[in-house]
Parts: sequence; structure tokens; C-alpha cells
Amino acid sequence: MNVIKPLSCKLLISKMSILLALVLSLLSGEQTLRGDEIPTILPAFDGLPANQTKPVKVYVMLGQSNMLGFGRVGPQDTRGSLEYLVHTKGMYAHLVDHAGNWITRQDVRYVHVMDQRGVDYRDLEKFGVVRNEWLVPNKSFGPELGFGQVMGHYHDEPVLLLKACIGNRSLGWDLLPPGSERFEHEGKIYAGYEDVANFWDKGSEPKPVPWYAGRQYDADVAHAKAVLKELSKYYPDYQNQGYEVSGFVWWQGHKDQNAALASRYELNLVHLIKSLRNDFQSPNAKFVIATGCGNPGTDGFGKQIAEAQLAVDGESGRYKEFLGNVKSVDTRDLWRDSEESPINQGHHYHHNAQTYYETGERLGRAMAHLLEQDKRSNK
Repeated sequence: MNVIKPLSCKLLISKMSILLALVLSLLSGEQTLRGDEIPTILPAFDGLPANQTKPVKVYVMLGQSNMLGFGRVGPQDTRGSLEYLVHTKGMYAHLVDHAGNWITRQDVRYVHVMDQRGVDYRDLEKFGVVRNEWLVPNKSFGPELGFGQVMGHYHDEPVLLLKACIGNRSLGWDLLPPGSERFEHEGKIYAGYEDVANFWDKGSEPKPVPWYAGRQYDADVAHAKAVLKELSKYYPDYQNQGYEVSGFVWWQGHKDQNAALASRYELNLVHLIKSLRNDFQSPNAKFVIATGCGNPGTDGFGKQIAEAQLAVDGESGRYKEFLGNVKSVDTRDLWRDSEESPINQGHHYHHNAQTYYETGERLGRAMAHLLEQDKRSNK
């Protein structure tokens, strides 16, 4: 069983109410996807530092713009912002202290790296550092906020959320993993890894563009590895105790919404999971996926992609090697209409903070579930 860090005295009352809520939910038969030590209602951060004698638990987060993060933090009078949800609707009380200020988790580090403007696409060494901070709501956020709350609660060890991504990228072209082969669809040939055009007429030659299939995959992996090589630069108080890539988090899909790429999404996603584990030399790292295209995902190509994302779940039975180590979470019920949100922009979930926060928390609970299963099976 995982040992959870004890709560400080000032949170004992809060913990009692949390335990009461948990008991009531169990008595009512409510089921939640979580590791056994993760309560239904998360407590506030206890203020205790992470155990720096243990290796850093690294979670690599990848995808496109919704992974990048458009969840709106404020202002409070904006419907669907995080401030509105916390201070007006009374939600997510664990994110604020007794004075209503955001709590900074100093046991979870959040680093976001991505392509730097003006750098040649063939240069994979230069990158920009967007965030290098302790986890706290800051202007806008992606699933890292909810995911990090769960992981910080679950682990005694230092946690690093290492996000390497940029917006407007497809799995079938930009993020295509190494070794992916060309395929034919309706008289056109679609790119395999390192091809210099995304598609071309069958029987013709591809016309080169200043990009190649899989370039974003290569860049994101290279940038994440660069951070890990200089971990003390990104994780304060790091004591050279090493790290472990414990898991991968994937949220993507919008740019694959066409007949050709949607038809290959499941195959590409399976290949992505295997490729990332191989590239980070982490064959046992868990992998969690959220459905998502920046639309409700209930019809058309959005639905096709969501079904592909759910199909790779190890419990679906389709991929036996993924049982117990790959989990997909259906987040389509978290769609909120523009009337409930800060802005009318469907491909970014209208910037609705609830969608972004709860997607992250569900991903965190899925990861904790896989980790807990693994602990039990190794006993």
C-alpha cells in the first residue's frame, strides 16, 4: 500500500470532512477510478516537502494545444474560469488556502518546453522554456494542474511534470512515431516517418516541404531528454538521486480529424506508446490517455478518434500487452458549452477551467490506478 504524507495540524478538520465524504460515497455505492490511497475529494497540499532521498518521479506529458493548456484561471466574474468555479461556485477547495489564495505545491515541479520561434525545423537542440515552476494556477493551464494534484498526493517522492508539446500538431503527420509506414487512402499515399510531404497522388513523387513526418515527435522527445540531462536546473534541491520516467500522459486529436488520419489513429497511437517507452528506455512506464479533439467527440471524425483512444486501453482486450499499463479515460462528458465558459472557441473547449482541471484529475486517478495495480502484482 502506498504511504501518504501526513497532513499538518491545520488541515486535520479538513481531513475529517474528507474522510466523512469518502465513507458516505462508499455507503452509497459510488465508484471512482483511483488508486486505493486517493480520496474522492482531494485534500489541500500539506506543505511538506518531497523526500529528496528518493528518485524523482517523472511524468512526460505530450499532445497538441489542449495539452498545451487553455483553461482560464481568471477573472472571478468570468463564467467558467477557475476563479469563478472556486470562489463563486465553491468548487476545488483544495486549490486555495484559508485566505482564498492559490496554494503552490512545492512537491510537484512543472516544466513546459517547446519549439522556439525562428529556429530551423532541423535543429532539435534549441527550445524554449515556457514554464519552470512549482505547480500553481498561473494565467492558463492544461491537464497538468489536476494531474499534478493527484500525483503529488499519491507520491512521497519528488514529482516532475515534464510537458513537451506545441499546438496544431497531428499524430498522423507531425507526431508520427519512428518506423511508421506509408499507407494508401482514396488514391493518395500518406506519409511514413521522415517523408517530406504529408500526402501525394499515388504514382507521383512527394513534393518536399520544410518539415517531415514525425518531426514534432523527434523535437518533443529531444527537448524532454534535454531537461532530464540537466535536472538540477529544473528541479530545485535535486540531489543527484536520479529519476524514473514513471509514466506518459497523452491528450491530442483535433488535427487528425479527416478521413485518412482518423482511420489510422488507433494504429498510430499503439505505435506511439511503444516508441515513447523505447526512446525513454522506460519499458514499464504507465501510459494514460484522455479522449479529446477539442469537440464533444460524439459524432464524425471526433467520435472515431475518441473510440480509437478508448480501444487501446489494456482492459479493452484488444492489446493484451497493454493490460495493466495503458488506461484511457473518457472525458467527453466534461464538455461545457460556450454559455458556461469564458469564450466561444470549441477547439479549445471554450477555455473552460472545469474541462481542463477535471480532465487532468481523471488522468491522475487513472495513473494512480495503474501504479497501485502494479504494486499489488509485484507483492
